[in-house]
Amino acid sequence: MPIGNLPVELNSFVGRRQELGEVRRLLADSRLVTLTGVGGTGKTRLALRVAEHVRRAFSDGVWFVDLTELRNPGLPSWEVSDPEVLAYLVAVVLEVHKPGGRPPMRQLTDCLAPRQTLLVLDNCEHLLPACTLLADALLRVCPRLRILATSRQSLGAEGEVIFAVPPLPVPRTDDQPGLADLERCESVALFAARAQCVEPGFTLNAGNLAAVAGLCQRLDGLPLAIELAASRVRVLAPRQILDRLTGRFAVLGQGARGAPARQQTLQACMDWSYDLCDKPERLLWARLTVFVGGFEIDAVEGVCGDDELPTDELLNLLAGLMEKSIVVRDDPPDSTAATARYRMLETIRDYGQDKLREVGQEAVMRRRHRDWYEQLLAQARAEWAGDRQPYWMARLRLEHANLRAAIESCLAEPGHAETAMRLAVTLPGLYWRSRCLFGEGRRWLDRALEKAPAPTALRARALLVNSHLAFAQGDAAAGRRLLAEGEDLTRRLGCVVELAYADYIRGVGALYAADLPGAAEALDRARAALSGVPDRDTHLYLMVLSSFCMAAGLAGDHERAVAAQREMLTIVESRSAGFHRSIALWVGGLISWRRGDLQQAATQVVQALRLKRPRASHDRYTTAQCLEVLAWITADEGRHRRAAALLGAGGALWTEIGTPITSYLHLVGHHDDCEGRLRAALGDAAFADAVHYGRTLSYDDILAFALEEPRQSAPAPREGAPIRLTRREQQVAALVTEGLSNRQIADKLVISQRTAESHVENIFAKLGVTSRSRVAAWIRAQHSDGQRP
Repeated sequence: MPIGNLPVELNSFVGRRQELGEVRRLLADSRLVTLTGVGGTGKTRLALRVAEHVRRAFSDGVWFVDLTELRNPGLPSWEVSDPEVLAYLVAVVLEVHKPGGRPPMRQLTDCLAPRQTLLVLDNCEHLLPACTLLADALLRVCPRLRILATSRQSLGAEGEVIFAVPPLPVPRTDDQPGLADLERCESVALFAARAQCVEPGFTLNAGNLAAVAGLCQRLDGLPLAIELAASRVRVLAPRQILDRLTGRFAVLGQGARGAPARQQTLQACMDWSYDLCDKPERLLWARLTVFVGGFEIDAVEGVCGDDELPTDELLNLLAGLMEKSIVVRDDPPDSTAATARYRMLETIRDYGQDKLREVGQEAVMRRRHRDWYEQLLAQARAEWAGDRQPYWMARLRLEHANLRAAIESCLAEPGHAETAMRLAVTLPGLYWRSRCLFGEGRRWLDRALEKAPAPTALRARALLVNSHLAFAQGDAAAGRRLLAEGEDLTRRLGCVVELAYADYIRGVGALYAADLPGAAEALDRARAALSGVPDRDTHLYLMVLSSFCMAAGLAGDHERAVAAQREMLTIVESRSAGFHRSIALWVGGLISWRRGDLQQAATQVVQALRLKRPRASHDRYTTAQCLEVLAWITADEGRHRRAAALLGAGGALWTEIGTPITSYLHLVGHHDDCEGRLRAALGDAAFADAVHYGRTLSYDDILAFALEEPRQSAPAPREGAPIRLTRREQQVAALVTEGLSNRQIADKLVISQRTAESHVENIFAKLGVTSRSRVAAWIRAQHSDGQRP
């Protein structure tokens, strides 16, 4: 019979295979291993499972000591910080304490010195000094002893190895996994297992899987929170639980009555962590909740520092919260920045927001947050076209959630709509473009313009920026309306730079409409106007030059186009403005292709694509344009399957951007001509196969394929490689071939219209087509070849 006192598991242990293996490895190599993490992350359960797995290696037993009860020891003559209290408790658990004998610590060391034992010390965080002294004393004189501790904060003992227990993996927000994929996700599997305990008939199905996935995401993958949510399935459907999570501490109330008090409610779990913090740490916890999605130390100092929390103390306070697992380090995996980034789990943030309201500082913190990010944007704008451009592109991408929160805060507060407008306008047009956030930028500007109607220069600029975004989205009607209003206000106010900006937008609108002479004329006016401004906006001037170069080149005015490109390259030569350089090279490639110089065209487009290699750039828009031109060049070279794959890769990016190539009439004619020639050369089936291959590549693999470099995650397209439609997609494709509409398909197959639309969209993507007639042609080609789709 096993020696020890490990509690028997009362329900199934879900997931954690990787963590189990790692902790077992650490315990084999180290004598003191501490599992750290936020409350509710499953430290105790993981420790118990590890102890169960390794118990055979400890001939003298595995012993579990719950330190929770020592929070209120009930023995007023003993100080909780006294390691003798812990030694006494451990001796009692091991049944070696003898009243009236030697001190508990001596009794314990005498007992354990010759034994091969594993001691599990659970919940050490409120007794850190005593636990540290106890562990040190035992390990020094008991050579065969190993200790596995759990704590929200590391012990800080000599020889301690720390393993931070992460939350369970959650479904990704940008994926649409099927039922089988969700069932393999550990957080979803835990929810399902615990829901079945209270409602035996509960199963994951198409009707509830989206809500369950949303619950696991909103609860940060915290096992305690997920288990508490699952316990509500007896009275609420998953969708109802999700809808009520705005008051998560009320919804996730009473759990299992037999659980420790701190684990019976999410509120109690958070209260336990809050009580571990000193007063300044509690206040910083509350103030940090004003940040959304993450923050850096300069933002903490700029927003949270004042007389109550002096700036020079904030770093130490932040470190204290990290030690207590309230704040975690959260550097993005693709970041090369030298600056650390931090975040809170949403459950911890929600708790802290309640505390911020309790101390009456919510409004002032939101104002400080808004003001600080306004200053950050002003600095970004001033340095955008210079050597710091790569830094700002990466930083603004990381701060997007905070920027969004700052604008939203301004729009919600009466009298601050102009500040929201200033934030949305100050966000460089480059940022909206490189992140492909045209729709979001327009929504913010629409709301700000509605709330701040005063005829100011700021309003004029906002109208023009909004017009620019509308044209970029292919919404020419809205673009022209906003441009007319903005230009009229600009003329009345006499703003020279804004008038040049209006000409630039007019030229861009004409360019997108394939009015090349009109585009070149308006853009030339904008260029002339900005040339005479001493402190001109360099970013705007570079964008004017690139658009003029494109219009002139496509119109056949190669001399002026080349001159504009040279001016662009001269301006960016002394800067690290890779974004503008890539645009200049792409436009140069377009001009060279138009002139028939395929070698020069390919050289420039490839150089532009190399500048898209740093993931921090995230410039899908220019990358998609480069892929288009490279596909045309490759088709002219006679490499038809490769050209089709490039069209597919570009099409995937256009889809990601949310703006189809058909929105750009100055490019779509060349695109359609290229597609027609490739179909004629390859046949519909082989063309669709190659396009499908290009659409399935990741962004990194798209660049590797375009640059003809080795790829890791995808094989090269093979001649005759089949496209596989699912059984349902085959049925939908057959009905499309019969000429049925999405509504008719839905009725025929007894599915929702939205589901039918999704199937049609998936078929389009797999086949690399944009029309139902092309689907029908592909189906007929398959049947004529005797193949199944």
